[in-house]
Amino acid sequence: MSEDREQGREGRNEDARPSGAAARRERRSSARPASRKGRAGGSGSTKPGSARTTESKGRPTPARSGRQGRVSPVRRVGRFLREVVAELRKVIWPTRKELVTYTLVVLVFVSAMVAFVAGLDVLFAKGVLWLFG
Repeated sequence: MSEDREQGREGRNEDARPSGAAARRERRSSARPASRKGRAGGSGSTKPGSARTTESKGRPTPARSGRQGRVSPVRRVGRFLREVVAELRKVIWPTRKELVTYTLVVLVFVSAMVAFVAGLDVLFAKGVLWLFG
């Protein structure tokens, strides 16, 4: 029975938390996908202090000065409208019941605020008339 426990412990020790920093680094690097190993901090072909090549990163972003002239106003309006339609597709539209509820809440709140401001107006008007006669 004690042999079974020892074998069980040995199996758990492999899955246990690494004790040292080197063991943690090794465990982390072995768990990473192969595509990430060549990046910064990994064991890739880049050496400290050397410039990285753009081959692994893809095409560089074009500079703004390299743009070809200004875009026509018609194209800008067309792009704007396409972006508006794309954003409106992302909106979660309320149901009719929610719309009625929200509308009633807004109307009640606005009515209460109008009554409050009107009451303050009447109160200040009477105060000014009493004070200045």
